[in-house]
Amino acid sequence: MASLSRGKRPGPILAIKRIQLEDPGVEPLVPDHFRCPISLDLMHDPVTASTGITYDRKSIETWLERGNLNCPVTSQPIDIHELIPNHSTRKLIQLWCVENRSLGVERISTPRIPISPLEASEILSQVSLASRRGDSYRCGNLAMKLKEIGKESERDKRCLAAAGAPRTLSGAFSQLAGESSESSKALGDLEKILSSLVVFFPLDIEAKRWLISTGSLKSMVLILKYGDLSGRLSTILVLREVASTLDSASLESMSKTNGLAEALTMLVEKPISPLATKASLVTIFYLVSSNERAASRLVGLGLVSLLLDTLVDCDRSVCEKALAVLEGLFQCEKGREKGCEHALTVPVLVKKMLRISDMATEFSVSALWRICKGCKKMNCFIEAVQVGAFQKLLLLLQVGCNGVTKERASELLKMLNGSRGSAECIETVDFKGLKRSFD
Repeated sequence: MASLSRGKRPGPILAIKRIQLEDPGVEPLVPDHFRCPISLDLMHDPVTASTGITYDRKSIETWLERGNLNCPVTSQPIDIHELIPNHSTRKLIQLWCVENRSLGVERISTPRIPISPLEASEILSQVSLASRRGDSYRCGNLAMKLKEIGKESERDKRCLAAAGAPRTLSGAFSQLAGESSESSKALGDLEKILSSLVVFFPLDIEAKRWLISTGSLKSMVLILKYGDLSGRLSTILVLREVASTLDSASLESMSKTNGLAEALTMLVEKPISPLATKASLVTIFYLVSSNERAASRLVGLGLVSLLLDTLVDCDRSVCEKALAVLEGLFQCEKGREKGCEHALTVPVLVKKMLRISDMATEFSVSALWRICKGCKKMNCFIEAVQVGAFQKLLLLLQVGCNGVTKERASELLKMLNGSRGSAECIETVDFKGLKRSFD
């Protein structure tokens, strides 16, 4: 009987499971050989190093990427490209997860094997070959494959980037853009290439050189006008990336692209997403910052009025970018004239002067300084005093500001001082408050 009782006694594993079933709050006991030696967590993608030790791929790759070249357990040299997927351990872990799903354990998915440098080079060679043949359909499909792989993991993205994915995709886009028709099908294939390019930011100089070719810019304008929402978003993100590092000569050449100014203005007038709006404003900022002709052209498209309407109610990020563009437009005479004519210009600039951020303050003061300095009539001075500019500028100098902002704030005070006696101040928050004099 004694031996029979001992035979019926549950073993340690069964005992653990019985306790877990009786108490749902008890977490399942993870077997030690299912844990990564680095993170001590359950392995989701077990890989075995040349030393014979199995790790979770994410943990060991992070370890190696930080400059550690030896196995954490054996201290022997290992290489990231020599890690071998441990399918047996992974299947055992998945089986264990299924057996313990009643305890809240989720089954780990089967991971995809990371791309190798050789595989990356082979795919990119196929992209180059397809582009040389003018096969936009195959190029588009390969681009989407690269996008999927690049988004799978940071390691795959770096591997593809190191193999030259940005340059290859940009070169393919440029070649196909110069040869393709303006059909919706051809543009759709080009959209896929730009969508893939976004994954591999930042782009290098060679990639950007391909993208500012005449054919590339022409196709991007067409996508901005006629492409679907995702294609237009990818395009404006690429344009922002390209414009952010171009020299003045390249930016001037870019600004001369037929239809580009109109397409960028349309994204401000009819936003498709907050990200697209911000990207278009940044692109415009670079185009007008050192190019008066581009600024004048955008002013003629009604951008000053659009920006002022946007500034009435927008978030901090959009506000800073809109003010930066507005300040750039006011560098040209045509921009200052439009600013002086618009009823919202002075009130909006004064309202944003101390309410948003240091950057917004800098651009607000500079834009107001340009308007007042270039205004041939006294109405801007009087209006600025009425909406409280004098008080805000005094406060700004008291709390502290530096450099050009300080100089322009001081100069504005001198310009506005002569109008103080002939104007009364109103509340700038809603412009409808009780009037009060400076005295």
